[in-house]
Amino acid sequence: MSGKDRLNIFPSRMALAIMKQRLKGAQKGHSLLKKKADALTMRFRQILKKIIETKMKMGDVMKESVFSLAEAKFTTGDFNHMVLQNVNKAQLKVRSKKDNVAGVQLPIFEHFTDGVDSYELTGLSRGGQQIDRLKKNYAKAVELLVQLASLQTSFVTLDEVIKITNRRVNAIEHVIIPRIENTLSYITTELDEREREEFFRLKKIQEKKKKVRKEAEKVKEELRLQGVEVDKVDNILEGDRDEDLLFN
Repeated sequence: MSGKDRLNIFPSRMALAIMKQRLKGAQKGHSLLKKKADALTMRFRQILKKIIETKMKMGDVMKESVFSLAEAKFTTGDFNHMVLQNVNKAQLKVRSKKDNVAGVQLPIFEHFTDGVDSYELTGLSRGGQQIDRLKKNYAKAVELLVQLASLQTSFVTLDEVIKITNRRVNAIEHVIIPRIENTLSYITTELDEREREEFFRLKKIQEKKKKVRKEAEKVKEELRLQGVEVDKVDNILEGDRDEDLLFN
């Protein structure tokens, strides 16, 4: 296992516990980001569907508005100078607010009417019905334009956020989690190897002590046969500290 496939960490029990916690956190983060990406994608598709419907409706409304403008000019004549003279301030205004979708703030535009109609007396002499239809058609066109601007702004915002979220999901799934899992495997392997080495060392020590004990018993037996009191002979196994055992 190369160093690039795992984290550079010293294998220990503490490191094993920490990496398990990090793996659990990465898996939970991946799950949450995946749910966020799914929610954003669902809203993205809904907005795309609304954009298509609004654009198709916008084409029909603009066609009707242009036709009503031609009809009003034919009936009333050129009334552009009257409109320009009566312009004081905008009657149709736009305000914005935020919509929270899975933690993403989407701008929403709304149109509203502020003030009285400056052209309510226009067309009293002639063409009043055509001008009234013209105002309604263009008011509807403005409403659809504001709605379309809101949808397209949300569309662009969601598209960028979805790309970022998917990159994070892929990074956690294909880079972070495999690296943590490889690190856990490395730590577990090293700890198992240490346990095997410790078991082998203890086994060697026990064998060495058994050998020393047998030699001591053999010495005692020889001294007993020679008539020497064995109890007065120092026992090498009862020392304060065992002799260091070196073995290959």
